[in-house]
Amino acid sequence: MKKNLVLMIGLLVFCSSSIAQEFKPVEVYGGYQFAHAQPNANGNGWNVGVTGNLTRSIGITGDFSGNYESGSSLYTYMVGPTFALRTKRVTPFTHALFGGAHADGVNAFSMALGSGLDVNAGEHVAIRVIQADWLMFRRARENNNGNARVSVGLVFRL
Repeated sequence: MKKNLVLMIGLLVFCSSSIAQEFKPVEVYGGYQFAHAQPNANGNGWNVGVTGNLTRSIGITGDFSGNYESGSSLYTYMVGPTFALRTKRVTPFTHALFGGAHADGVNAFSMALGSGLDVNAGEHVAIRVIQADWLMFRRARENNNGNARVSVGLVFRL
């Protein structure tokens, strides 16, 4: 009986440590971004994110982006929870990000709701084949809801 108990405890300890090693605690993302802002502005730019993974499925993401079009610029800085379904080959995820935006001297509250798909290219690298977000800006009690962004790039897992 004692042998079985020791064996079961050993298996639990071994399995829990191997599950914990299946994901990396920090992910750093960088890539290209296309954004559409109402009424008719389309911009190219960059998107950078850092995710601290709390568990295999839950993390906290800090997201920063910049878009440029015809002398105008739009910057966002947001943070929020990310939920991921990790498999051997792909990692689909969804997130809800909240923060601020700055466009041509005007500041606003910003929110991004979206999801994406990372394809593993090794133990420490993945290709973000898509990240698509709906963006909302709120300034002076006015909502601007018809905004979207799409990103692609590389994810480094540390």
